[in-house]
Amino acid sequence: MLIIDNETVSQLLTMDDCIRVQEEAFRKLPAGGAMHRPRIDMYFPCARDDGYFRWGTMEGANDGYFAIRMKSDIMTWPNDEHGNWTEEKYCREPGTYCGLIFLISTRNGEPLAFINDGVLQHFRVGGGAAIGTKYLSRQDSHVVGMIGSGGMARTFLEAFKCVRDIRLCKVYSPNAAHREEFAEEMSRRLNIEVRAVAGAREAVRGSDILSTCTDSMQPTYDAEWIEKGMHVTNLGRREIPDAAMNKFDVVVRQGTAGLQMRETERFQAERGLSPAAFIGGSIEEMKRIPGKNKQPGFGGDSPEFMDRGRGGDKPDFADLVTGKCKGRTGRDQVTFYRNVGNQGLQFSSVGGWVYEQAVKAGKGRTIPTDWFLQNIRD
Repeated sequence: MLIIDNETVSQLLTMDDCIRVQEEAFRKLPAGGAMHRPRIDMYFPCARDDGYFRWGTMEGANDGYFAIRMKSDIMTWPNDEHGNWTEEKYCREPGTYCGLIFLISTRNGEPLAFINDGVLQHFRVGGGAAIGTKYLSRQDSHVVGMIGSGGMARTFLEAFKCVRDIRLCKVYSPNAAHREEFAEEMSRRLNIEVRAVAGAREAVRGSDILSTCTDSMQPTYDAEWIEKGMHVTNLGRREIPDAAMNKFDVVVRQGTAGLQMRETERFQAERGLSPAAFIGGSIEEMKRIPGKNKQPGFGGDSPEFMDRGRGGDKPDFADLVTGKCKGRTGRDQVTFYRNVGNQGLQFSSVGGWVYEQAVKAGKGRTIPTDWFLQNIRD
């Protein structure tokens, strides 16, 4: 059995491969050649009186591999002096995180690897967004408007560059130093012009592809800024304004993001940025977690969202590639790819690929598989 850390993942995984294996796996969903279980979170009170412990998992299987991705976070939802409301997380102390992918063979049930999820997580989300861009954006899309300048924004831009001839990225985030650093690094890495701009409006104006990559709990741009012919995609569940619903001519989601279950006091959809959450603690403690978005827009798969007008009948990527729905049919259409869903399948497809490359290259730390086996039947 292998332990594969983030450094090794960085050596083995390319964005082109990340996009390819995800697309191949998504195509197999309708016929049962792949499967996934949407993300579920569990919340329980932590040592902080302004935060909560959150355990999150998602699962998927394809091509002989099963993966469960597991996360252990302390969550907070601060407001800064500029009015920005975000969701923040850490494990043990700020700056450290705990996320693991447990990879198992579906052929014989053997545990194969534990993989740190940090690098792979960024790659799989950026790669997922690129799949939507590949099928829904105009072929001559050259300009990206990027809102956000963190690790996810970096992989999103790299992924867009894999599927379109990107020549310019205009990036905005509230932290001027962060957006300048992003511009310098990504222009050098991708050999394109990356320009830090002073406001979100400037980032959106004239862009062919509009992408939000933030941990914001509130919309990051005005729906009226969306222009004809744009392709729009997202990272977070609340970054996109509700009014954008009326701007999108074509809407395709990656896949189902939240479980369709009857809500109770302890099981609720759309708490914080969680699509589906089991919540512990007292009623008073539960108030620490931001409540359901009153204007869900394109924020989730909750029943309220699914029933809302044009947002209520959303085809997914499998529908698009099998011809059950149409993609872009006109140059001036505004397309939207909701880059949420199929999460567990992303980890089995990309995690399986990384594992295969590690075995071929002799990478990763080997530990005895017998540590995880036993002769006592349950």
